[in-house]
Amino acid sequence: MHPMLNTAIKAARRAGTIINRASLELDRLQVARKGPRDYVTEVDRAAEEAIIDVLRTAYPDHAFLGEESGYQGGDTPEGEVPANEWVIDPLDGTTNFIHGFPTYAISIALRQSGQVTQAVIYDPARNEMFTASRGGGAFLNDRRMRVSTQLKYHDALLGARWPGSIGPDEASQPRFMEMARQCAGVRRTGSAVLDLAYVAAGRLDGFCGLGLKQWDMAAASLMVLEAGGLIGDLEGEQTWMETGNVIAATPKIFTQMLGHLRV
Repeated sequence: MHPMLNTAIKAARRAGTIINRASLELDRLQVARKGPRDYVTEVDRAAEEAIIDVLRTAYPDHAFLGEESGYQGGDTPEGEVPANEWVIDPLDGTTNFIHGFPTYAISIALRQSGQVTQAVIYDPARNEMFTASRGGGAFLNDRRMRVSTQLKYHDALLGARWPGSIGPDEASQPRFMEMARQCAGVRRTGSAVLDLAYVAAGRLDGFCGLGLKQWDMAAASLMVLEAGGLIGDLEGEQTWMETGNVIAATPKIFTQMLGHLRV
């Protein structure tokens, strides 16, 4: 295992301990609202601080991009792409967490010169550790992951993240509704990070998300690719990290999802 991936796993487990402990005392949780349907708790902040502490201790000159703390450039000159940058979502699925709904995850990715090379997604409620290294495959608890072998779109199970903040016009466009109507079913779990990890693990055949952030996609994108899947924007191009609009799926289902979106 790559030493940087091993360090990221250590950081994820430390954050997971904080989250699991807090999940036993949800009645004491202090919750703040960042925006419509967008919450943050002291657990989010504590988990992110723990992750950065572990990573910074090992790699003090690296840059960090965290959902709660923003960008910290390390030794990177202003305006340059960092040689090493950790992209962190300490608790994806905060709304689920504060309701005691056990579907949330920690996401940690290492970008080197703009390319994701190491990825960790940890589900602390289920103790499931998803990992990937560029060129080294994707794994779930040390077992190799592959995307599903599903070929038929009408039998495909999809994940979706169509938030209200996108606006009803975007999410209810006929192309999205047709894409959902023609498959076997659509699941919206409340954690895009886990949805994408589930595509890599073969639990979902595809995923469509709108308005995602870099920390929602960085780690999971590498996992999908290393598990044999495809990822792109709504036109199948590679602008998804900039636009936040993404589809990920098995190769056959990816092509069919694109077909529905082009209607």
